[in-house]
Amino acid sequence: MNTTASPASSEATASRRFRDYRVLEKRRESDVITSFVLEPVDGVVPPYQPGQYLVFRLEIDGQTVLRNYSVSGDPDCTDRLRISVKHEKAPAGLNVADGVASTWLHQQVQPGDVLSAAGPMGEFVLDESSQRPVVLLSGGVGQTPLLAMLHRLLKRSQRKVYVIHACDNSTVHAFADEMRELVAQRDGVQLYVCYRNPTEVDEQAGLHHVAGLITREQLQRWLPLDDYEFYLCGPSVFMQSNYGVLRGLGVARERIHYEFFGPATVLENTLVGDVAASAGQSEAQTVAASSATANTAEPQSSAVVDETATDAIQTVTFLPDGRQAQWHEDCPSLLDLAEETGLSPDFNCRAGLCNTCMCTLVSGEVDYFEEPLDPVPEGKVLLCCSRPRGSVAVELP
Repeated sequence: MNTTASPASSEATASRRFRDYRVLEKRRESDVITSFVLEPVDGVVPPYQPGQYLVFRLEIDGQTVLRNYSVSGDPDCTDRLRISVKHEKAPAGLNVADGVASTWLHQQVQPGDVLSAAGPMGEFVLDESSQRPVVLLSGGVGQTPLLAMLHRLLKRSQRKVYVIHACDNSTVHAFADEMRELVAQRDGVQLYVCYRNPTEVDEQAGLHHVAGLITREQLQRWLPLDDYEFYLCGPSVFMQSNYGVLRGLGVARERIHYEFFGPATVLENTLVGDVAASAGQSEAQTVAASSATANTAEPQSSAVVDETATDAIQTVTFLPDGRQAQWHEDCPSLLDLAEETGLSPDFNCRAGLCNTCMCTLVSGEVDYFEEPLDPVPEGKVLLCCSRPRGSVAVELP
């Protein structure tokens, strides 16, 4: 059993090392979102593409916690950067704790404190080579990577830009003033705001364009017929609903770029006719429904192969239940393949930093398309950043 690492550039390797950042400013953006303006202690802001994120290593009550936060400021700023964090509070009536990392950042971290982060990372980035009009479609805190994209589009292109943001109402609408100031900087930029539950003040002040959910008809009214590049980011149900709407409008898959930490099949399996039902489900219900669909896939599905499959088609066996899947080149990693088959391996960073997805490599060999931060022990494999070299068998915890 062997594991090999593919060559990595010095810049890519450097981005995977943790560095210290001093908090210069802590700024409340809404009732639930707070921004942290950070300055690298070594004085060098790593270059990043609009849409990328940093992986933060936080020491909280004696435990190490890793979280990914998108860079939400101007990517052309060379002396500081900004992240914006939603305080994840436990749903009312449920006996669960608030989000550990977001609570600590909101309540404990102050200007002058030092945080450790690796990056920038992520493939959800603005395609600056394209000249197509851009639609930045976000829900809630999902607007953070799109803000960085908007800054870049305004400064370095004359492309038409449509910014569409959905949230509950003005009390949780972060960056409202900043967004209005940005879109006013040049012609060819339109902003549309959708409040699901606008307050009386919102109604009187006209702070939003539409009340309720974003619909197919609204998108058709807002967007003239054109060949757009869509960038989509938000909560899971928001992503499902709007991905389904866009596909129903005939938007090609390759024109929809999205940030989604979870099984890609949750989006790809969204049926346009089920969009309204999906929007009414909880996130847990939606993911469970997607997993159930994957678990009951017919034998002829491309994700399931017969036990007699040969090494030529790169069979991946997931133990202990013996489930098998056929590797395909459109799949980013072994972690994604496991999720496609309905499994739910533990993971955190999805970038080879935290070792959460480490499991046993029972047989076969893998290649690492991202070099793990620490050497992988013999007989182990990190699912999030590896691909099979021939057929392999892995044992999940």
